[in-house]
Amino acid sequence: MDNTLQKKVCEATGASELFDEEKIQDLWSGYGIIARYALRGATIDSVVVKHICLPENISHPRGWNTNISHQRKIKSYAVETAWYKNWSHLCDENAYVPKCFAVDVHDNETLIVLEDLACTGFPRVKTNVTLEEIKVCVRWLAHFHVTFMGQSPQQLWETGTYWHLDTRPDELQALQDVSLKNAAHKIDKKLRESPFQTFVHGDAKLANFCFSRDGKKVAAVDFQYVGAGCGMKDLAYFIGSCLHEEECEKFERELLDHYFYCIRQAATQKNATINCDYLEENWRALFPVAWADFHRFLKGWSPGHWKINSYSEKITRQVVESL
Repeated sequence: MDNTLQKKVCEATGASELFDEEKIQDLWSGYGIIARYALRGATIDSVVVKHICLPENISHPRGWNTNISHQRKIKSYAVETAWYKNWSHLCDENAYVPKCFAVDVHDNETLIVLEDLACTGFPRVKTNVTLEEIKVCVRWLAHFHVTFMGQSPQQLWETGTYWHLDTRPDELQALQDVSLKNAAHKIDKKLRESPFQTFVHGDAKLANFCFSRDGKKVAAVDFQYVGAGCGMKDLAYFIGSCLHEEECEKFERELLDHYFYCIRQAATQKNATINCDYLEENWRALFPVAWADFHRFLKGWSPGHWKINSYSEKITRQVVESL
């Protein structure tokens, strides 16, 4: 990070100096870096900085190096800056997100300075989780969805999730499953026509949740694809990100029951005027539709992906036949 950007981080945090940079990860396709910086002279020990620098040459790990892909990523970073500027402060401890200290956009560079969750009670990112830990994430999703129920997604994605049909024409064109390809727009329409529209996280995979040491609380990160949508899109995608097919089938009902229990809990806590019985009836029926929606993307994007399994194929086939 150059001196100008370091100065901006210091101004945002009250630090006199940054030191001890630790790379957390590179951004997808070489669009920048996420790093942790220790602070000297500030009231906090460290921050996480997301530094986006749009590349001249795009390198996609699966070969999707198109202008559509590039424009989608450019918008995703604009969406994330808008999220932290205008929306993230509405999340409470039940749908915890990192505090944003500063957002700076200049030419082709964006700097997002965030609370270091590892220092504020959420130090663990898990690759394997228990059912109870999955339920903690499901609870986060329920509270998040209640928080933004009925909101207009100003400066966010009009329809959230990174796999939304309108933003993935190349993958749809590549899809070899003809019946699913022909049903894609009907599947999307059913999800968009739900009377209960909220904000979806849009990339709610297990890797984007940070756990407390005891595993009883989580915070979420990575809001590039937050926007309007049916909450089942997040839930189906999340469950698929951390369970194998046998477990998906085994625990589907239990996790849906827990999600709608948490929806009611969140609505009561927030005094939200939501008809929870009607919402549950509508969204339960849309859970397999949301599953099929992501499956449509995955089969076009990476036909050999491990998530393309018999459980997903069965659900998708049932959805397509029901349309």
